[in-house]
This record gives sequence, C-alpha cells and structure tokens, in this order.
Amino acid sequence: MKKLLLASTSTIYGGAYLDYLLDDVALFFEGIDTVIFIPYARPSGISYDDYTTIAKKAFASKNIKIKGLHEFNNPKEALQNAKGVFTGGGNTFLLVKTLYDLDLMKVLQEKINKGMPYMGTSAGSNIAGMTMRTTNDMPIVYPQSFDTLAAIPFNINPHYLDPNPDSTHKGETRETRIKEYLTQNNIPVIGLREGSWLAVDSDKIVLKGTLDARIFMNTDTIFEIKPKTVISDL
Repeated sequence: MKKLLLASTSTIYGGAYLDYLLDDVALFFEGIDTVIFIPYARPSGISYDDYTTIAKKAFASKNIKIKGLHEFNNPKEALQNAKGVFTGGGNTFLLVKTLYDLDLMKVLQEKINKGMPYMGTSAGSNIAGMTMRTTNDMPIVYPQSFDTLAAIPFNINPHYLDPNPDSTHKGETRETRIKEYLTQNNIPVIGLREGSWLAVDSDKIVLKGTLDARIFMNTDTIFEIKPKTVISDL
C-alpha cells in the first residue's frame, strides 16, 4: 500500500516555502513525529545543512520534526528505519546520482512499496515516476541510471508551463520537449502546473490543487484533466 504526496513545487509565486501545502502535509504525516529530509538535489547549490534548515522551519509550524539524511552516519540504515520521508527539489541529475552513489535508491523504493509515507516536491516528485527522463534540469552530473522509484506508472514533468502567445521566445515549449520524449519512450507523462500535486493512496492517484493538469499518453493523445480527477482510472 503506497502513500505519496507529489507536488510540482515547494513554493508558489508570492508565498513562503511549502505554505500552500502545509495543512495537507500535516494530515499526510499525521502520527509521525520525525520525517527524514533528503536534501541531495541542492537547489542553487545550497548546502545540505542550509536546505534542511529551510525544511525544518516549515515543518515546525505543524509540530513535525525534520532530520536531514546527511546528518546520519549510516544513511541506508536511517532510511530503513524511517517513518516518513520528504525529498526536496533542485537538480534531478544530482539527486539521482547521489541516491545511486550512496546505494539508497532501492532502499527508498522498497520503503515506499511497503507503505512508508513519501513526499516530494519538484525533483523529489520527478523521481517518483518510472524514470527521471522528463526532468527540466540541466545534466550537471551523470547518474548511473535514469531509472527512478517507479512508485507511479508514469512520469511527472514538474513546473509545467503553457506556451505564452505573447512571448517572442522561439525556443521549444514544454509540450514540444515532452512530445520529443514520447517519440523515444512509451511511458505517459503528466504535466503538473505550479500549486498542483498528486495524492497517491495504494493504487488510487488523484490530482489535487486548483489547476488542471496536462496528460500526455503519446504524441497524438494529449488532454487536460480537472482537479479531483482519479488519474489511475484513466
């Protein structure tokens, strides 16, 4: 029985870290006093300690303690004993490489499959999919594999952006890049807009938030879904 909360972003425009999501986070981790935070994605190159401090401050408002995985002498053992895990956003390549380098990807996957509550934002949500191939990030490092947690039967594209008809930018749109991905891969993709998240309870996957999400089944089958849609029924 899986239990996941997979958000597109940690911070929506004009808000503070996780503030739009904290009530749901409190319910998600109800009964768990300490959550392990995985800071390996290091957004903007922030240190593990500084990143963990940001997460600690947000969770403290809901009386939940955060402890960074890097603070443990044996991170594998810490994950094996974890009651709940939160993986923050940043660079997905760096996150995945570090998880593989420390031999943690399989441990985390096994814990999730046994029902440990797992929360991710941005890169932390991206790795819940079958692969990390739909990340938006630059390949600043080379992970040993693009395969990730496979906790859901599709991939996520966080921070999904719609084309701006008034923009003079002539580069690829997010939709263009996902279509390119689908010419080489047959794993569906959900484009999660800012402020949206997926709630996973066993085999049931529901879109949460106030915005629609974009589903890419293949290059010819693309459609929008409304909040509260049960994605696992599609």
